[in-house]
Order: sequence, then C-alpha cells, then structure tokens
Amino acid sequence: MNSKDPHDYAALAQNIKQWAKELGFQATGITHTHLGSAEQQLTAWLDQGYNGTMEYMAEHGTMRSRPQALIPGTQRIISVRMDYLADIDDDPLKTLKSPNSAYVSRYALGRDYHKLIRSRLVKLANKIRDEIGVFDSRAFVDTAPVMEKPIASQAGHGWIGKHCIVVNREAGSFFFFGELFTNLPLPIDNATDDHCGSCRRCIDVCPTQAIIAPYRLDARRCISYLTNTLQESIPIELRPLIGNRIFGCDDCQLVCPWNQYATKSGEPDFMPRQGLNDAQLIDLFAWTEQEFLDRMAGSAIRRIGHNCWLRNIAIALGNAPTSNEIITALKSRVDHKSELVREHVTWALTRHLI
Repeated sequence: MNSKDPHDYAALAQNIKQWAKELGFQATGITHTHLGSAEQQLTAWLDQGYNGTMEYMAEHGTMRSRPQALIPGTQRIISVRMDYLADIDDDPLKTLKSPNSAYVSRYALGRDYHKLIRSRLVKLANKIRDEIGVFDSRAFVDTAPVMEKPIASQAGHGWIGKHCIVVNREAGSFFFFGELFTNLPLPIDNATDDHCGSCRRCIDVCPTQAIIAPYRLDARRCISYLTNTLQESIPIELRPLIGNRIFGCDDCQLVCPWNQYATKSGEPDFMPRQGLNDAQLIDLFAWTEQEFLDRMAGSAIRRIGHNCWLRNIAIALGNAPTSNEIITALKSRVDHKSELVREHVTWALTRHLI
C-alpha cells in the first residue's frame, strides 16, 4: 500500500465490504490465489469430456486456476455477491407444470448482469483508489478464465453444493458473483463448511440426470448447457426431457432446501422484461429475427441467436400437449432457412402427427 500503514489492511478490508454493500452487492469476501484443489477437479472434469463443446474451458491451461498467471502480481481476490431473484409474485414450479408456457431460467428474466456487476466493481476499485492511492486491480464477471465458484467458496460466500452451484445458508443460491483481482495483501476470509449433508434432492430432480454423482456435472446433459451454450443439434434422446425449458434450467435450485432463505432483489435491472416470466410458447415462437434482436437487447438470451431460440422453443412445443394451434405454429417454421431450426421443427411435428 502506498500511503497507508500496512497495519490498516484490516480496516481497509472492512471499508471495502461497506462500500460494496453501498454499491448494491449483498456480500463481499476476500481470498487468496491458491486454487490447487479446484485445478485438480477441473483437470479431471476436462479429461472426462464433461465440458462438451466448451473448448474454451481447456484453452487457457492452468491460467484459469492460477490467478497470478492471468494477472501477474495478484495477491488477493475480492469476491462480491449480487442476488438476482426479482421482487415479484413468481411461481417457477407453476410455470414448469404449465406445458404451454415458456420457462426461462430466473437469472435471465431481466437485463444481462455482466455489465451491471462489472461497472460496479470498477466503482469499487475507484473507491479504494480514492482511499489509498494507486494500486493494481482488474474486474471480472464470468468473462475470462476465472474460477468464480471456487473463489467465491474460498471467500466465504458458501459451499459448492452437490449440483456444483454455490449455496449459502442464509441466502440460498440465486445469485451472481464478480471478482476484483488486486495486488493488495488484504486479510482473507474463512471458507464455509459444506452443509449438503445426506440431501440429494438436486441429483434426483435433474430432468436429464446431468448430475451424474454428488459434486460432478456432465454439462453435455445439462439443460442450461443444451439451451444456452450448445449451438448444434440437441441430442434426440434428451429433447423430451427438456419439457418447456427454453433457456436454462433451475430445477436443482428450486428443490434445494436452502433456497427457502433466498432473498428477493430490489435491483430494477433484474425485473422481468418482455413478460418472460409469464409467456406462452406460441407467442415467443412467432417472433421474427428482428423482433428477437430488438426485444432481447440487453438480455443474456440475445447471445444464443434467433435460430437457437427457435430450436429451443420448437422442442418445447414438441413436448406440449397436441393442439391445432401448436401444429399450425410449427408448420409456419417447417421451411425455415436454418437447417438447425427445420430439423427440430420436424422432430416436434412428428411428436404431434404420429
């Protein structure tokens, strides 16, 4: 530290947490850069091919698990948490049980969180700079080879549950993380013990059995990966299991007992947009590409593109109860310019016209 006594790092850490709270983060933790255990787990996971088409998970080698290799000079990582459940009267399970409705993962109902959290991390860094002078920092929000979940766990935000998502005893698991890498030797927070116990609700409820063992996820079977990341044809055997989930899946979180303590967010940007919390499949399927781009501007959904949007909804329509309206909607896309869309529309029609 340039202008403060080194013995003031503890006070600075407390100030950082207070500033982060004022910026809209629900919790802040500080950890070191040692991720050896997480590196071993990542290597084993990649060796099994569980990353599917996410080649980027392996492209950076050990840089992902060695923060000092990514940003030389990094001594500490400030990890922040932001809750995202919109403060509305929402019943996700009811939507999942309504086959003509579209289910969108609750994190994607509002505005994309990346820019929001990163901009506030930059403001946090500026507050620190105003207090102590020049120091090195770099903000990350799920946009670089950073192991945010192990970092968050080490920083005391919670433990990584059997579904491979961070869980907090007081706040559940519906939250985002962001990181500020820094060269400040701040005092670190203690990690949290695992409190999953013998519970296996997340494993049992997974529609595609993607949680192949406690703490082990095969992304190739995960509905979030299939609908959000995969740009190719979705395996036929998994399509009936997707149900009406057109972007992401929350099942493992919805059944987690700790989410009875999940808190609602007052962040306006996380409020549902375009009525996505209560939309009908047929209505969304009718969007033209330009409508999709316009309506999804600023949304995490926009990045999958219109073709994958139609692909996902076609599967959901194929899983819905047969009706003349659904058949008519599917037929309207049977000659779509995209082979990907045509394939999934044809599959869906076959489900209804057998």
